[in-house]
Amino acid sequence: MLKRKSLSLTFLFLILAVTAPYLNAANPDYRSPEEVPGTRTITVEEAKKLYDEGVVMIDVRNPRLYARRHIPGAHHLDLKTAYNEAALAALAGKDDVIVIYCSGVKCSRSYRASEQAVSWGYKKVNYFRGGIADWRNAGYPVESSAVEPETESGSQ
Repeated sequence: MLKRKSLSLTFLFLILAVTAPYLNAANPDYRSPEEVPGTRTITVEEAKKLYDEGVVMIDVRNPRLYARRHIPGAHHLDLKTAYNEAALAALAGKDDVIVIYCSGVKCSRSYRASEQAVSWGYKKVNYFRGGIADWRNAGYPVESSAVEPETESGSQ
């Protein structure tokens, strides 16, 4: 009986550990972490400077949001369907400077994607916490896509 209870608690803990990051989306007070260990959190001004230098910009939002509006030239790697080590490697080397962004401080995708990039050995990850919201509010250019790019990683 004790063994069965222990297994049940272990299973419950595992489910909570796996789903906890996704539960934040339903919380209207959620704010993404200000820092990701192993990355540099950047402001919108720093993101624009890197963009102007030609740094690889990676948008990890869903296809609908990417198609609606994104930073011109940003590569789309939907965190849930297309973001993986091979897809990122097709866009940038582990010593290249990259910028990862999503919708803004209420979105956890760029945080999670930045964390994964560091775990894969990327050394120059810039976590653009303010994302497309800060970019637009600063008056920087955005573009739309007529066709939603479901898996850009296959075309790069």
